[in-house]
Amino acid sequence: MATGRSHRPATRSRGIPEATVARLPLYLRALTALSERSVPTVSSEELAAAAGVNSAKLRKDFSYLGSYGTRGVGYDVEYLVYQISRELGLTQDWPVVIVGIGNLGAALANYGGFASRGFRVAALLDADAALAGRLVAGLPVRHIDELEAIVVDNQVSIGVIATPAGAAQEVTDRLVNAGVTSILNFAPTVLSVPDGVDVRKVDLSIELQILAFHEQRKAGEGRQEPDGDVPAVMPA
Repeated sequence: MATGRSHRPATRSRGIPEATVARLPLYLRALTALSERSVPTVSSEELAAAAGVNSAKLRKDFSYLGSYGTRGVGYDVEYLVYQISRELGLTQDWPVVIVGIGNLGAALANYGGFASRGFRVAALLDADAALAGRLVAGLPVRHIDELEAIVVDNQVSIGVIATPAGAAQEVTDRLVNAGVTSILNFAPTVLSVPDGVDVRKVDLSIELQILAFHEQRKAGEGRQEPDGDVPAVMPA
């Protein structure tokens, strides 16, 4: 029987650009919302607006999937949900382990969207022996010493790291050595991984800093002279 690690996303072999791959989840989220409202078809303009992209880019992205819609009708919502889910590898079950069950790790474990999006939390791991056995989101927390056995037994290919920064690299090394080939990193540090291992980093502080930059710029624009000219500097 093939394991989760033996399946790589079809998008790479079909030559779909990484930028398009990054937008596919946006389309899928918008399409899923339409499906839940029993909307049968959607135009490229409507779907692009819901996903936050322009319609020309959407049509180009969908051309890589071989989906062009029907003139005057639009795209079949249910078929696109299936097609994008298949391209993203979500039509199969992906076992995931979450390492680091502090506030953030517990919140991730309680996230209800994993199962509906093709992911199954196989285990929760933490280095704190006092947490071992405690139920979080219906799963018992396991000690980090069990990491390798859990990865192998559950054929885990995706690891989520929610540890403090100082522990993240060591956890990454252990996950990779055990066979994990994709990592979602919430720890505020850059991870070093070998070729063939994919890392996606989620850094909330960086996102907030970027928002702060835009807020500062908007505030500066609000103080600008009405005609847009820079006020003259008065001589001392």
